[in-house]
Amino acid sequence: MTELAENGRRADASPAAHDDALPLGPDSLVWKYFGDNRMYLIGPRPAVLQNMLAELGQGVLDHSVFFDDTAARVKRSIPPIMTTVYGSDDDHPGTQVRDFHRDIKGDMPSGDRYHALDPETYFWAHATFVEQVLYFADTFVKRLTDAEKERIYLESKTWYRRYGVSDRPMPADYAGFVEYWDRMMNEIVVAHQTARYGVGYVTKGFPKPKGVAPLVWRVVAPLFNPVAAFLTTGGLPPRARDLLELPWTDRQEKAYQAFAALWRSAPVNWVWNRLPMKVRYNTYAQTGYGRV
Repeated sequence: MTELAENGRRADASPAAHDDALPLGPDSLVWKYFGDNRMYLIGPRPAVLQNMLAELGQGVLDHSVFFDDTAARVKRSIPPIMTTVYGSDDDHPGTQVRDFHRDIKGDMPSGDRYHALDPETYFWAHATFVEQVLYFADTFVKRLTDAEKERIYLESKTWYRRYGVSDRPMPADYAGFVEYWDRMMNEIVVAHQTARYGVGYVTKGFPKPKGVAPLVWRVVAPLFNPVAAFLTTGGLPPRARDLLELPWTDRQEKAYQAFAALWRSAPVNWVWNRLPMKVRYNTYAQTGYGRV
């Protein structure tokens, strides 16, 4: 079960006060990259990896509208997480995000119990977002230095503590996070049916979104589906692709790396950095930067 401080809350109301972390804000790298609209280029990487933890995938299977209306789950989940990052230390919905998960619990097929607020489960969900920032920036923006990776990770510790959940599973530094990530990918994650469902469109095609006319979708789908499959499969770690049995060739890998290198190139970055803020960042990041 979750390990919260007295009365279900962390005793320290100011996460940024921890001396083992770095603050979030307009000068932080997490702010710089997490709300960047180029993030769409990595596909659904964090969501797929989250559901590959058996306990988390089971919670989604048992409690979420994911299977009935995937878009609805995304629209409900993303805003409070974004606002937790781009809010201030004293004004963010982090504990509300935590409380959304209080009743997400049940039985695994093995008979073991799961709970969304178990520290190991909750931290894995957060870890996929941290890795999302690292992967996105290093792949599609610029090659990160070791110091930048360390900085992003230390900022993410402040982010995680805003949820008010036990930070016991959280590694102390970036090197520890890399060890944690490798262990999770190589020893823990599985091809849970929720994750398989989430990438089923790679081979079967994307289902028609609600609100899109059938005729329009028949025209758009032949163009959309190959792009979605390319970004989804290419954006996953090789281990995840293997477990989920997603088709991927050496030729596709070379094409993906060339695509990423184009986005990292100086001319593309020069153009991107001169576009209006409303083009470069989502509304939550715009609000955060605008506030300060």
